Amino acid sequence: MTGPLLRAQLRRRYSHRMGAPRRRWPWRALGAALVAAGSLGGCAGIKAPDLFLVQRTGTVAGAQLTLLVNEEGGVRCNGGRTLKLSDPQLIEARGIQEDMREPASKHVSLPPGPRPVFSYRLREESGSVSFSDDSSGQPSVFRRLALFVLQTAQRVCHLPI
Repeated sequence: MTGPLLRAQLRRRYSHRMGAPRRRWPWRALGAALVAAGSLGGCAGIKAPDLFLVQRTGTVAGAQLTLLVNEEGGVRCNGGRTLKLSDPQLIEARGIQEDMREPASKHVSLPPGPRPVFSYRLREESGSVSFSDDSSGQPSVFRRLALFVLQTAQRVCHLPI
């Protein structure tokens, strides 16, 4: 086989090596269809942004606790699966996060008092705060946070304290 017929066969077989565009439209269409299906499927890969992370330590049994609260009302207790806050709890969490912006941006750290039971460290977008339950000079939002952590641990995480 020589001449134009051989050249045509070689061109078809090796055209991708010579810089000619390859036909990939079936794969592109399949990829586009999968992306569209994923979008319609509820955006399962998108995570809600976190409101804050609280680490509680203490001198009593069960004091160790880590709470990660996200914008949509999800809460993870000690790294477990995501649980759901009630609407009032979510509103309170958002209020705490908003009221914590100023102290967190200043990285407020209050020393513990003479007999702390729990110590808290909160991290959020603007910074962090740390305090104990008996720290003097606590703003009211610190006490609100301590109550929120206790109630969430008991009502959502089903922990004793």
